[in-house]
Amino acid sequence: MRIDDYVAELDRALAGPQGAKRDLVVEARDSLTDTADALEAEGLERAEAERVAVAEFGEVAEVAPGYQSELTAVAGRRLGFLLFISVPITALMWSVIWRVYPGDYRAWQLAPAWYRPVSRLLDVLQLCVGLYGGLALFALSRGARWIRRPWLVTRSLGVVVWGMLPVTVALGMLLTLGSNGASHVDVLPTVLANAVTSACWGLQIYGATRCLRISRPPFARR
Repeated sequence: MRIDDYVAELDRALAGPQGAKRDLVVEARDSLTDTADALEAEGLERAEAERVAVAEFGEVAEVAPGYQSELTAVAGRRLGFLLFISVPITALMWSVIWRVYPGDYRAWQLAPAWYRPVSRLLDVLQLCVGLYGGLALFALSRGARWIRRPWLVTRSLGVVVWGMLPVTVALGMLLTLGSNGASHVDVLPTVLANAVTSACWGLQIYGATRCLRISRPPFARR
């Protein structure tokens, strides 16, 4: 098998962030090319040198799991970082907006008794998700030497995001209904905050979906 054919097969076997995947494939190509160049310098024909280099490198089925494991960890680190940064920021952003634009004070007085506990619960859940993202980021980077199955960490991030999504939406809708129209949803900061929150949710869902897709063993492109 020639190097180009081998690299193309390896590329098809891997799934994950495109940048990281491209770097790994290029790294494999460079390693194969260097080996083939050395064999050719020793007197082998180019085609034979590439065949030997590929044979020494290993079958794609043997090599791909190691590369895929790295890609899975990269996807997990990216989602963990996103959660660690975006979730606390959005929670703080909304807290500031509620203080700056409190809305109709009389309407807040008519809010049901469960409103504040539910609001606190939503804040705590969001902060817990952000904290878990930070812990997962650490586990997949500096703590990787102690993690025997890092793909489980990546998969758990996807599960957490998809599990928290309906809870967050439901609690948010409940708080909106319970506010009795007290909030100023039409002011520019609130509109911008909604846009930022939606963008963060979109990125989180995209990252979580990818993490769930590529972390299913055995590692293979679906």
